[in-house]
Amino acid sequence: MGCDVMNPTFGFVTNQLKKHNIRLSNRRLKVLEYLCNNQNHPTVDQIYVNLHKDVPTLSKTTIYNTLHTLVEVGLVRVINIEDNETRYDILTEDHGHFKCDSCGKIFNFNVDLDSFTTYELSGFRIMDRNLYFKGICQRCLLNINKNY
Repeated sequence: MGCDVMNPTFGFVTNQLKKHNIRLSNRRLKVLEYLCNNQNHPTVDQIYVNLHKDVPTLSKTTIYNTLHTLVEVGLVRVINIEDNETRYDILTEDHGHFKCDSCGKIFNFNVDLDSFTTYELSGFRIMDRNLYFKGICQRCLLNINKNY
């Protein structure tokens, strides 16, 4: 099965881990499976709450360590739309994020980050590029307008 970079499959990601000689423990696979099936930019706490029912021996430390490993090999990206909140994104290709201030949902959108000019950063080494927007999503706007 192929992999659409905006929708990576569990099989694709596990094959990438094998290529990097990363051991695929049951707990690691559960975290990875969760990320592939829930591309909602979860926090460690959200992953823990959702997986702890099925894997009671799973600890937050294991989740942190697994995510750290996945980030190191480039299979997961860290996104920090809010200063106090670290989220994880299984989609590693360039794209933007929009966070709704009303419902808290984070939406992906396609963007050509290469089209942005960065003349002011000439001579700098850019390590990561992210584009974040915040506002109110269409669904919440509709609900707000219905109430008026």
